[in-house]
Amino acid sequence: QVRGTVILPHGAPKAVSVAVFAEGAEAEEAKAAGADIVGGKELIEEIASGNNKLKVDKCFSTPGMAPHLGKIAQYLRKRRLMPDKKLGTLTSDIAGQLKELRQGRIEFKMESKSILHAGVGKVSYKEEALRENIGAFMNAVLQAKPAGLKKTSKYAGYVLSVHICSTHMLGLSSSQPHSSAGELRVLN
Repeated sequence: QVRGTVILPHGAPKAVSVAVFAEGAEAEEAKAAGADIVGGKELIEEIASGNNKLKVDKCFSTPGMAPHLGKIAQYLRKRRLMPDKKLGTLTSDIAGQLKELRQGRIEFKMESKSILHAGVGKVSYKEEALRENIGAFMNAVLQAKPAGLKKTSKYAGYVLSVHICSTHMLGLSSSQPHSSAGELRVLN
């Protein structure tokens, strides 16, 4: 399973709305850091009772609130919102994680048939900005290579092809997917 996070040098293409499960000083810290929704046990109860549909893109939680998330775990998992230590969404440093998210941190996770999808830019980005974002993403994917993958070359057989496209458009394919991502050429 390939999964990880990367901070794109020129920001993520989409603004992200965030909910934080925290209480006390940690809740105040989350509000100050710009979280859209902040709450503790009362927010969990609202979600469990169906009074709050929690329309956000990401959920963060402090370790102290993690045991209370069991009531809404199925709801959060179904929407891929469950806070996870591996992805940095279950943390004591909520402000730091929110800052990274606002700077352009994206997550990637291998789907079925060994496919990774990620938004790394917009059509309005300059060519150099797109190239640097793609390079940062590809380097993160290469660093997330599973240790058990056996091949003669360091990355041979790991990344077989790379396709770059905008939404609802034809894609561009790279002929050298395992080369340094910074070398990808953006075609006109």
